[in-house]
Amino acid sequence: MDDHGESAALTAGLSGALTEFGHRLMARVYYADTDFSGVVYHARYLEFFERGRSDYLRLAGVHHTELHQGKHGERIVWVVRRMEIDFRSPARMDDILTIDTRTEDISGARIVMAQQLKRRAEVLVEAKVQAAIIGENGRPKRFPKEWIATFIPRAS
Repeated sequence: MDDHGESAALTAGLSGALTEFGHRLMARVYYADTDFSGVVYHARYLEFFERGRSDYLRLAGVHHTELHQGKHGERIVWVVRRMEIDFRSPARMDDILTIDTRTEDISGARIVMAQQLKRRAEVLVEAKVQAAIIGENGRPKRFPKEWIATFIPRAS
């Protein structure tokens, strides 16, 4: 077991996988994700995308619990500053979805990630997310240099 109480195999299975472009996570659509018609409720896509970003961070070695505990000098947190979403086609109950996340840009305290939610090869929803890192005082913090190599795309 690692220091987060999970075996490496279990973490990789639950957290998806790092890829040449960034990160990939698989998810199933459950009844609770849908509206009365069996289509994924629009706000649930935000949750699928959040899981993709969070698991990308986890596999890249950036753990929210460590950030909260101040293991980088002070408590720091990620905040979403801006999000653009393009809904193309609905996901439905029992669909198996792929959430792909890649880094587009890092500058100062900000990172921009592009995400796609797909059913097989069909892109259903796309999002562009601008996140920032803030300290305990609520002010932006520079993106730690040791993280930059982790989040720069390995292939374009």
